[in-house]
Parts: sequence; C-alpha cells; structure tokens
Amino acid sequence: MRFPRLVFAAAVLLLSTAGAARAVVVEKVDIVGLDEEMTENVRVSVALVDAVGREVSWRRLSYMLREAEAQTREALEPFGFYSPTITVERLRDGVPIGQGGAATRTTLQAETATGRGGDAGDDNENDTDTGNDDAVVARAATPGPGQGRMTVVIRVDPGRPVRVRNADIAIIGDGNDDIYLQRDLDDFLPGQGSILNHADYEASKTRISRRLTERGYFEADFSSRRVEVTRAREAADIDLVWSSGPRYDMGPTTIEQTREIIRPDILENLVYWNEGEYYHQGRIDRLRTSLSRLDYFGDIDIEPMPDQAVVMPDGAKRVPVKVALTPAKRSIYTAGVSYGTDSGAGIRLGVERRYVNRRGHKALAQLDYAQNRKTLTLQYRIPAFAWLDGWYTASLLGYDEQTDYIDTRRLELIGSRSGEYSPNLNLVASVHALRERWAYEEDGADPLAPTTYRYATFTYPSIRADYVNVDDRTFPRSGIGGSLMLRGGAQGAGSDASFVQLHARASWFLGMGENSRLIVRGEGGYTFTDALVDMPPALRFYAGGDRSIRGYQWREVGPRLTRYDVDEENNIHETGWYALGAKNVVTASVEFEHYFLGNWGGAVFVDSGSAFDGTTPDWRTGVGIGLRWRSPVGPLKFDIARGLDDPDSPFTIGLTLGAEF
Repeated sequence: MRFPRLVFAAAVLLLSTAGAARAVVVEKVDIVGLDEEMTENVRVSVALVDAVGREVSWRRLSYMLREAEAQTREALEPFGFYSPTITVERLRDGVPIGQGGAATRTTLQAETATGRGGDAGDDNENDTDTGNDDAVVARAATPGPGQGRMTVVIRVDPGRPVRVRNADIAIIGDGNDDIYLQRDLDDFLPGQGSILNHADYEASKTRISRRLTERGYFEADFSSRRVEVTRAREAADIDLVWSSGPRYDMGPTTIEQTREIIRPDILENLVYWNEGEYYHQGRIDRLRTSLSRLDYFGDIDIEPMPDQAVVMPDGAKRVPVKVALTPAKRSIYTAGVSYGTDSGAGIRLGVERRYVNRRGHKALAQLDYAQNRKTLTLQYRIPAFAWLDGWYTASLLGYDEQTDYIDTRRLELIGSRSGEYSPNLNLVASVHALRERWAYEEDGADPLAPTTYRYATFTYPSIRADYVNVDDRTFPRSGIGGSLMLRGGAQGAGSDASFVQLHARASWFLGMGENSRLIVRGEGGYTFTDALVDMPPALRFYAGGDRSIRGYQWREVGPRLTRYDVDEENNIHETGWYALGAKNVVTASVEFEHYFLGNWGGAVFVDSGSAFDGTTPDWRTGVGIGLRWRSPVGPLKFDIARGLDDPDSPFTIGLTLGAEF
C-alpha cells in the first residue's frame, strides 16, 4: 500500500514544480466605474498593480486576484462607500479567460491545479475536484497559444454611500465657552446628512485638536471617539467629544543668545504680551516673525514649556517660554557684473552690517557703476518698537544717468519710519530732500545750441502703504497685492513748486487648475500741479519696459524730446530722444501662464497704457509670448513682445527674475 502513496506524492511534487516553473505577465490593470480620485486610491491600494509588467507565478497571481476585491473594497471606504459591487475579470486578447476555446481552458485547468498549492489559510474559490491529478498535470504541461500574458479589469459599482445619521461633536470643560473653538465645531465635516468622507473627518478632527493646543488647552484629550457604520441602513453615527481641561496663561519669557550681540532689553521690546495673559500660539508666531525680520540671528528657537507650567495661588497655570538665538554672520558682501542695452557694462559692489552695535543698528553701502548709469546708496537703520515693528532709516542716494533716453543727475536724502500695521499691511512715512539736474530744451529751440540744463530742489513728505494678501509671496496663485503712495510739497516751503501726487499699483492672481494662473495688473498715477515744467524727472511718471508696457522700450511711452547731432558738414541729424516724463500714467496688463513640464511653462500677455500730460491718454498696446521657469527665488521670465502702435523697435526682449512681492 506504500507504493500508491509514493506515486501520489510524486505526482503532487511534479504538479507543484510545474506550477512554479510556469509564469504569467499582467500587462495592465484597468479600474472601471469610479471617478478619478477613487480610481487613484484603488490603484495605489491593490497589490496586483505593482505586478504589472513583471512575471509572477500562477500561485502568486491567484492569491493577488483573490485579494484584489478586498483591497478595492477597503480603498472605497474612505469615500463613504461601504457596499460596492466588485467584479475582477481576466482578459487575454480582449476576451475573458474561460471563453476563448480549448487552449484557454487548458490554461485555466493548469491555474486551478497550481492554485490548490496556494498560501496556507487562503480561500481558493477556483478549486474543483478533477478526480485525476495525473491528467491535470499533463494538461498543465501543454502550453496554449498566447498563454502567459493577460489584462485584469476591476469593475466597480460603488453603490449608495453611507451618510452621517447622527453627529455628537462637542468640547467639554473650559473650551466649551471658547468662541473660536465653537466656530470650528460648527464647521466640522462631514455634517449630518453628508457622505461619511474619512479625509474630511480626519482633517476636521485634527484641526480642532490643533486649535485646542494653539489656544492653551494643553491638557485636552478625547473623552469619546467613535464612528459606527451600519451598512444595512447606509448610515454612520459620529460620537466625538474632547475634554479641554483648563486654559493656560502666558508665563515668563526667557531670551538667551549663544553669543550676546544685541542688548537683552532691545529684544524684550518684541515681547508684546504681559505675563498672566491667556496663552495663544499666535503670540509665539508673531515673536518669531519679528525676530526673523530683524535679521540678526541665523537660528531662532522658541519653545513653550507646558510641562514646566507654574501654578499660581488662584490655580491658574502659566507656561514659560524659552527663546534661544544663534547670531548670523555679521557682514554680508556682494559683488557682480551687469550689462544693459541702456546702461552699458558695469559692476555691482555692496556690503551690509547686520548689526553695527549692541543696540541693533544696521548699515548698508551699495554701488552700481555702469558706463551710462551710476547709483550709490548709503543707508543706516535703527530698530523701532514703540509704535509698530519697523525701522527708523536714514538714506543718501546719488544717481547719474546719461543715456539715449534721459540725462539727469540727482542727490536725495531720505528719512523714514516703517512699521508693520498688520501681517498684510506695511506702512512707511518719510521726508525727502531732493536736488536734481536734468537736460531741458524748449520747443523750437536751436538744435545746434548746447544742451540746456534745469535745476530743482524739492523737500516734501510722503506716505506709502504696501498691502500683500496672497497664498505664496514667491509664486502666488491666489490673492491680491499692491501699493498706494501719496506725496506732496509746497512752493516756498523747501520746494520750487507746489504739487500733490498719488500713485497706485495692484496685482491680482487666480490659479486655474494645478498648472495655470491668470495675472491681472494695473497702475494709475496723477499729479496735481500748475508748474509741471518745474517738476524734476524723479517726480514724473513713465511708461514702457518689462514692468510696464512690454513691446516698447523702457520709458518709450510718453512725452519725449528729440535729440539731434551735427556731422562734420554741419548737417543736422536726429539721433534719438529724451524721455521727459509725464504728469499722469495709466497702465494695465493681462497675462496667462501655463506650466506643462514641471517648473517650465509659457505665457501670453497683453499690456496697454500711456504716460501723458493732458486729460486723454495716448494709448499704446503691446502683445507677446514668454518662457517661464519657476525657480526657488521666484519666476524667471523671458518675454518677446511687439508693440502695436508705432513702436521704435519691431519687438523687444525682456528678462526678469525674482519673487512677485
């Protein structure tokens, strides 16, 4: 009787060897019947997808096919679908396996035989008793045409979603009276009657837990956390309750520098709260922002320590705050070369002292020396905390430009006070003392006469407001930003003429899908004066150029003065023009960008506007295309534009780099 058993054992061994030796390649896994988001979740959840393009044994394939249904079902639950109908089909040459003739049936029989030797504990829905193991082995050893490659189709009818029937979501304890926490409870998703979307549920739960910590409820914990799903009724009941515990207060703040570079009392001015006031993470964040903007320190570590809270006689708990600061490099040196079609070749040199002394003063010197344009800037800044976080600044600016478009020299002394009024609004109040010389010629003047220069002195106050409310200052996709400036002077009070000037800029950003954005820009400026001829170029408006009306040269649009030259035979030739500047300016731009290769993209745009003295603008319009690269420091823009209204050049090329704000 032992002989038949040995034969049977040998047959089983042969069967296992044949099954292991044979392999199949899954060419593709199609998921049908779901929207894009659910399809993607199923795709990353089904192990069979990872086998696409690889050879797997029939045994392994059989196991993955059985698991595919359960994995698909589980992948749909986060979207609220708990009772889907799922069919897993295997196709060869577009025909379901089992309907393709004798060869296909042979393959199925081989699969069935090897399937019996699957992983222990796995259900085998394809098991059938053939009654003749030897015959099965013989059929498995005979391959059919096209055998070994297949496509798997997972067809899904998600069915009816589970909806929230009852939602008991609450905070007990001191947090129950917190109006901000109550707003979060009111906004909790999913709400009653909504589909039980797990992502919304987890996001809402996390938001409230985080808000409890931000508002000083350091002992908060769940007293109940349960979601019950009744598949038969397609209903879910949410029971989610926090116990907030007491709210902590702000304790003592300790500021430590690894190497003391700034007087401690200077930095203590940034701590705007008083000990004993309620704790809020926003206070910590504002302190971190203020320290960062001072730019004294390379590393800023602010740590609230609720585990070391001090218990007061009235039972209140105060959280100490520890601030650890590591100084940044004291001096910053910059150097570079430059070239512009107007300015010519040049060099740029600069040095900045982050901290001149222990009072936190700063100093800056920058020189931009080119063939036709030279700028020298000297600046000294003192931190200011009495009104708003900001600076007292004294600046001296020297400027000399003698190009084909303008001939001017000026010296300007500026004293200003800046301050952050809110996270989105920065204010600057300043006083300017300006002395300028510029080329000037009366209409009809003799072109052979030497250049006539005019001089002007203006002393005037100015106030500027910069507003930025965007999702990302480097590359915004949503929001608005802009500036508003008002300045004016009076004749006889330090100015050669009376004037009032208003200038505004605004930019609006709108993301369109994941890879596109729309940018709309506008500018408007107006000068109230009866003595425009006395206004120096620095106080006039210009249009044209990369940041104005593309398709026209820099300062090309607006009032101009024709320049002449005389050759050796005393013939007069027109050689160019000077930009005189205008009393008013209006410009507008619409631009559409689309990124199609990661951070690379393209743009199309239309710019229009004018700089003018009267009441009617002489509109100039430019159109163009551009190449975009989204760099870490802001978009790099390469534009080619053409003016539509008698431009000086058939087209212009512009290159800019930097953050939008």
